[in-house]
Amino acid sequence: MDKLKAFETFVSVATKGSLTAAARTEGVAPAIIGRRLDALEEHLGVKLMVRTTRRITLTHEGSAFLEDCQRLLADVANAEASVSAGGVKASGHLRITAPAGFGRRHVAPLVPRFRELHPDVTISLNLSDRVVDLAAEGFDCAVRVGDLPDSSLVSVRMADNRRLCVATPQDLARHGTPQQPSDLLQHACLTLSSDASQTRGWAFRVPDAAGGHEVVHLRPGGPLDCSDGQVLHDWCLAGYGIAWRSTWEVESEIQAGRLVAVLEDFAASPNGIYVVFPQRKHLPLRVRLWIEYLRQHYGQSEFWQRGSG
Repeated sequence: MDKLKAFETFVSVATKGSLTAAARTEGVAPAIIGRRLDALEEHLGVKLMVRTTRRITLTHEGSAFLEDCQRLLADVANAEASVSAGGVKASGHLRITAPAGFGRRHVAPLVPRFRELHPDVTISLNLSDRVVDLAAEGFDCAVRVGDLPDSSLVSVRMADNRRLCVATPQDLARHGTPQQPSDLLQHACLTLSSDASQTRGWAFRVPDAAGGHEVVHLRPGGPLDCSDGQVLHDWCLAGYGIAWRSTWEVESEIQAGRLVAVLEDFAASPNGIYVVFPQRKHLPLRVRLWIEYLRQHYGQSEFWQRGSG
């Protein structure tokens, strides 16, 4: 049995509603279509369709198998097209999600450029700091920053993300530069308010008694705090204190000299910037191309030094 041909026949009959219509499309006799379906059901050991002279009804197993077959045939077409002369254009609708702050800076600017390369793809971008359930809410993939919880999602690490203490040169000139993490207790620090998610405080890697290192968390304070990280970033740029920010947010300002990183020798090990997507044997071409597009950009140090996109 030619399995691929049998799958194509099954999908054709299921979507057209009759053996005759499927046979007419292929230019063969209805009896040939019937024999292919019989062979497929015998091979699988289940009944896929209930066939009468008037109508065809999918069984429960047939309905589930139809969806799998349609996805498989689409993936086969994409695979063939990706290596054929000239290839085929990616198409369909791409739904992606990312954290709000990161997404504004480093995802949103890339979306229109990706569509210029693939004009037959339409895109929806969701920016939210809520952890979106990709499968339940119908998203193709997500960009996520930080340590990932255990899940059934596939994750691809795109870049490192470090957290650094930063301040303006003017602020450090006025108040001094901290030499060790405990010095932060004597400085005005710009922190997330208690109702925000950064509950453990600022992380630092310090020497331990055994001659190695351990990660400690400090909760420095100051006259200003806010639940929004972008506001803390803006206050830091305005010279109101030291902030603990991700490199994706401040790398361009450090390169330009608008901010200075302090306590770099005590910076904790980086976490990651990931693309995650549901477990799937064959990803649609548009999703594969989007992931590769992000990999190309996020893998370049110059990308982060340019600021937003």
